Amino acid sequence: MAQEIERKFLVSDERWRASVESSCRYRQGYLTEGGACSIRVRIAGGKANLNIKGATLGVVRTEYEYPLPLKDAEEMLDRFTLGAQIEKTRYFVRHGNHLWEIDVFEGANAGLVIAEIELDVVDEAFSLPPWAGREVSDDKRYYNVYLAHHPYSQW
Repeated sequence: MAQEIERKFLVSDERWRASVESSCRYRQGYLTEGGACSIRVRIAGGKANLNIKGATLGVVRTEYEYPLPLKDAEEMLDRFTLGAQIEKTRYFVRHGNHLWEIDVFEGANAGLVIAEIELDVVDEAFSLPPWAGREVSDDKRYYNVYLAHHPYSQW
């Protein structure tokens, strides 16, 4: 079974920007909501994927990802997504022995900045950057599928 072990933190300030290694613009939408999983189409860096992720909250979630033809993904996003599409720029920042992903949201979710770290095991040690604020791994409001229906600007 494919698993993702990921922890999410709010970002407290802009100090991370000095360490950006690269960035990529993301556009994504959801084809299903509720139930046992979410099904997402994502375009990033000129490539597209279909992602199926377990609907459980927390650090460990079941996740499967498959490549899609870019044209098909664009059509799916335009025709089949539920709720608003998520648009963001993801910045990659190395801190300690890990590569962090910093998502700076746009549109109705503008103002929200979340840092994510993917781990190999649940109890893997990592160094928390000084710009990482409160952990929100168990708060459904910070999941992209929730933000598609409940934008940050409306909280």
